[in-house]
Amino acid sequence: MATVREYTAAVYEAEEGGYWAEVLEAPGCVAQGETLDELERNLREAIDAWEETRREIDGEEPPRPVHRLTILREVPEGAGSR
Repeated sequence: MATVREYTAAVYEAEEGGYWAEVLEAPGCVAQGETLDELERNLREAIDAWEETRREIDGEEPPRPVHRLTILREVPEGAGSR
């Protein structure tokens, strides 16, 4: 039976258009796309590559999360733009 890992991606609107995202549990794992569907496909590929690299270089499986916490927060216009 396959192991299921859950990843959380922080998704941002790119200044030049489209979207980009970083996978919070996978340092350095990022992707971009013109649409959210394209971004999701690219994220899946990026995660596959990140996991494979971790196995090949580090000789270990990616860490398994012990707890899941999702926080959604509305940010006022202009806040955090620095």
